Amino acid sequence: MAARIDHLVTSGTFSLDGGTWDVDNNVWIVGDDSEAVVIDAAHDADAIAEALGDRRLVAIVCTHAHDDHVDAAPALADRTGAPVLLHPADTELWRLTHPDRAPDGELADGQEITVAGTVLRVLHTPGHCRGAVSLYAPELGTVFTGDTLFAGGPGATGRSFSDFPTIVESIRAKLLTLPGETVVRTGHGDSTTIAAEAPQLDEWLRRGH
Repeated sequence: MAARIDHLVTSGTFSLDGGTWDVDNNVWIVGDDSEAVVIDAAHDADAIAEALGDRRLVAIVCTHAHDDHVDAAPALADRTGAPVLLHPADTELWRLTHPDRAPDGELADGQEITVAGTVLRVLHTPGHCRGAVSLYAPELGTVFTGDTLFAGGPGATGRSFSDFPTIVESIRAKLLTLPGETVVRTGHGDSTTIAAEAPQLDEWLRRGH
């Protein structure tokens, strides 16, 4: 059976720089009936485990280390035995949420994670934070962008560890070069496509932040 994409939305809070906001997060599960990868273990380890069922969890992949994307990762790892993977540039951000528990492994640009015969290619896409990554699955015609690219524009860059010119360059160099029909599955909100977002890049550059 070919890999499929399961989706659930979990709710909680995001806290950084002294503020806290209510958020709904997209959790993506890529796999088949026997094994899977979780992309962003947000808020609710029980709900994610229920969605996994009895499948073997190959890895918990963090698109970045903001607390709303990693708060349930250690609990899910303890429950399943799966490793938590994070780009090392986000280690400082991770420690704000989990000071006593390090990730189990590192993500690197160009790294490939295979699940259910399907390759997820790691693209380092900093800007929203330093260690932000996207995961491109060419066989599934999709890219998981975390908070780097949304329907309508780039992720926020107004807080610590973020930079607007960097996120625009990441989107230009790593994401807009993908096929236009590629479905963009985001960390929050609706999905979009590369073709739908590409025309807006010049506007983002003019607008600044």
